[in-house]
Amino acid sequence: MLKKESSLDRVLGRIDTLDTINLTNLAQRLARERALLETIFDTALEGIMVVDGQGIVHFANAASRKMAGIKEKDIGVVPLWRLVPGLRDSLGLSEGQPLESSVTSRELELTYPEKRYVRLYILPIEEEGDLQELESIRDRFVVIISDITREKLTNEEQIESEKVSSILLLAAGVAHELGNPLNSITIHLQLLERRLKKMKGKEAAKLQDSVEICRSEVDRLDGIIDNFLEAIRPREPDVQVIDLNEPLSDVLQFYANELSDREISVEVEVGSEPPVVAADRNQMKQAFFNVIKNAVEAMEPGGVLTVKNRFDDESVYLEFSDSGSGIGQEELPRVFEPFHTSKKTGTGLGLMIVQRIMRDHGGQIGIDSKEKVGTVVTLEFPKHSKKFRMLES
Repeated sequence: MLKKESSLDRVLGRIDTLDTINLTNLAQRLARERALLETIFDTALEGIMVVDGQGIVHFANAASRKMAGIKEKDIGVVPLWRLVPGLRDSLGLSEGQPLESSVTSRELELTYPEKRYVRLYILPIEEEGDLQELESIRDRFVVIISDITREKLTNEEQIESEKVSSILLLAAGVAHELGNPLNSITIHLQLLERRLKKMKGKEAAKLQDSVEICRSEVDRLDGIIDNFLEAIRPREPDVQVIDLNEPLSDVLQFYANELSDREISVEVEVGSEPPVVAADRNQMKQAFFNVIKNAVEAMEPGGVLTVKNRFDDESVYLEFSDSGSGIGQEELPRVFEPFHTSKKTGTGLGLMIVQRIMRDHGGQIGIDSKEKVGTVVTLEFPKHSKKFRMLES
């Protein structure tokens, strides 16, 4: 390929004829050209290095210095193999063996100065024409480093999500199939009850107790299956503009008798501004029911459940605070896992359902807890009146 001759090339071609002043001007011009090129390379997001056949780094732009942890004093001294451990072995090079003049690509994990995944290309610098006579260019390679951490993590998350989806799909099928034998058991238990009503004596009473235990367990299994299917096969929310105080009041009214029996008091702190959001009223009831149920079961008689709302420029918050036993720090990260529960009769699906409902409404759930002090569950909703939002950089 022919290269267009620049004015600098023409000057360099007659360098022997230049006097001291012109040589000084030329040196200054070359320094400016070099500074410009280094500035251009430093603005690149990709890491760019120049190494010799032994891997010694002779140039590194800002991105490569950041990714590989290269310092100014390392330039011209430190080999690439020390900066990227394992690279020489992956290239099949032994100690002292020079790089080969071929294009090479590798994906690596760097742990210093911070953990990241990179894609690394090594390309030989073509030696054509006058370049063959320059010792500074001979046996040099360009190393390009691309940070693929986000791409790698996204792929891993996608694979993990697909695994979870497959498992949940299989579990949903199993849960659905369990319904048939449970229905059959229920029917036969009803038949047994009818027969037992015609029998008398202590033996009949004992059998009746056993049948009631069986019915209770069947009902419990039915509830677990219904909750599980609700969690993994959610309905599309019927979104309307609602005041969250209304479904909250309905749920607290439903719980009134149990709260009274447990001697638990409820304090609702309503602000001057109603918590108006776009949401499915029934799904909000379901979410509040699960949050309040967990709070009530965590408290002893005399406990206090506090519900209050607050606002900022973008969100509406509903906070449920209980004075219960709290959640241990080692358990807190697992509260949204299906079937994870510390209660003897719990299903471990309540908070998973709440999390799914909140995500479907563009919101999120947060939990803060301290053992022997209590737990605060915060439901965050996007403000109905919000016209725009800033994207994360």
